[in-house]
Amino acid sequence: MSHEASAPTGTASSPAGSPGERAGAQGIASFIDHTLLKPDASETEILKVCAEAAEYKFKSVCVNPVWVKTVKTALKGTGVLTCSVAGFPLGATPSDVKAFEARGAVLDGADEVDMVIDIAAARASDKGALVDDIKAVAEAVHGGEAILKVIIETALLSDDQKVLACEAAVEAGADFVKTSTGFNGGGATVEDVALMRRTVGPDLGVKASGGVRSLEDAQAMIAAGATRIGASSGIAIVKGEQGSSAY
Repeated sequence: MSHEASAPTGTASSPAGSPGERAGAQGIASFIDHTLLKPDASETEILKVCAEAAEYKFKSVCVNPVWVKTVKTALKGTGVLTCSVAGFPLGATPSDVKAFEARGAVLDGADEVDMVIDIAAARASDKGALVDDIKAVAEAVHGGEAILKVIIETALLSDDQKVLACEAAVEAGADFVKTSTGFNGGGATVEDVALMRRTVGPDLGVKASGGVRSLEDAQAMIAAGATRIGASSGIAIVKGEQGSSAY
């Protein structure tokens, strides 16, 4: 399995060179998960996002599980990955259900799955429950040779709780930690990305997601330690414009 987690130093699954060297307007697309997670997204909108991702060479297209087969087919031969979600957007789903959902997404063709943690467990500082929750999904995802990103929903946690959640993700065998769903309050901040990077060290990926709408936003997140950007404003970012779209 290819783990983008080591992207800070460059791997076969990520472009050559350091993140800083790749974060210019020409290279920023390789960081972006082009995202459409609105519950009312239509097939026409999903296919449009896939066409955009192929044109701009984004890293992946991230969609709800119902669209994975459609996206996988649309992206065939483009080199763009298919990404989906589990326990999204609340995380308040039993771990075995999250694992079942994630396994189904991988069977349908997802190369990556972004799961939402048990946020209540994080707020209760119950690290054991977090590890168990994440590990169940990690085993399901890795069994299909896919990548697991763990959404800790930073806007709902204190700094100590963010650290605890990141530590649990490392212990459970996740490949990435991710800031936010974009559906539960604030999104990514430079401070949170830096905190997450310090906590997980150099060997896990860090995904900044939620509210990243410009090239300057994306570059700031990458400078703070992000190796992936989740955004619905990917085209605006690569064009150096200001995006306004929401998930």
